[in-house]
Amino acid sequence: MIYDVIIIGSGPAGYSAAVYAARADRKTALFAGAEKGGQLMLTTEVENFPGFNEPVLGPDLMEKMGAQARRFGAEIIDKNVTRVDFSSSPYKVFVGDEAYEGKAVIITTGASARKLGLLREPELTGRGVSYCATCVAYFFKDKVVAVVGGGDAALEVALFLSKFAKQIIVINRSDTLRASKIMQDRIAADPRISVLYNKQVAALGGEKMLDGVTLKDSATGDESALTLQGLFVAIGHEPNTKLFAGQLDIDARGYLVLPGSHSQQTSREGVFAAGDVADPIYKQAAIAAGAGVQAALEAEKYIAHTAPSGN
Repeated sequence: MIYDVIIIGSGPAGYSAAVYAARADRKTALFAGAEKGGQLMLTTEVENFPGFNEPVLGPDLMEKMGAQARRFGAEIIDKNVTRVDFSSSPYKVFVGDEAYEGKAVIITTGASARKLGLLREPELTGRGVSYCATCVAYFFKDKVVAVVGGGDAALEVALFLSKFAKQIIVINRSDTLRASKIMQDRIAADPRISVLYNKQVAALGGEKMLDGVTLKDSATGDESALTLQGLFVAIGHEPNTKLFAGQLDIDARGYLVLPGSHSQQTSREGVFAAGDVADPIYKQAAIAAGAGVQAALEAEKYIAHTAPSGN
């Protein structure tokens, strides 16, 4: 069996693409992965997605979008794609040894949290070091925690943690925050949140559990110790494109290249990309959703006029 459209990855871009592809009466399969929903699954209140007068929880928004795609007939497969073959159409997508074929493919694999790259980071992940505040914040009730980063995402994490932790320290590597003014105003109004400027985490402390970090001054190089029980890393994300190395053009930053103007098509005809996997600039849920719609419309046009026929 050959699908008309195969979508790799969920999140706003993937689900939006699935809604449009399935609604166009195209046989659509979306591989959501074992951890479906994308980055919004790690987000608390979303207050800037169109159509919601009141804030909506990220996981709830993703559940609604997934249900909408299923309503139009999209098949949601909670499996991880392990390799692809875009050498000829119909294109092949593999889950282990199991192959699925699609006349068109839309890639919406998003991005993953960037790590600090410290020596003991892997062994202390889940033992005080976290990349998902909404997942584990409850366990840090009345504790001292820190958030690494200076953008909107980092300050959002700090604000969420203030519901649980007794003290939140934002560790910022420069002398200014990159976050929007409204986010800076919000943390300034919370007495439990403070900011350390010109500081970087140089080392992690603790045996079985994190009990502190070593900070390095970005300007002087001086080191100091900071005692805490939790460290939340919010320093950006890496596009999830390793699966497509050698199959599609990827730029120096790791993003899929979209060569055409106002097009979601990748370097391979009939293979499209949408969302953070191909967007190094905006990284917004609403923009990802719109790009997913555009990718689905382009896939529909490709299938109707270009793609080889198949049963």
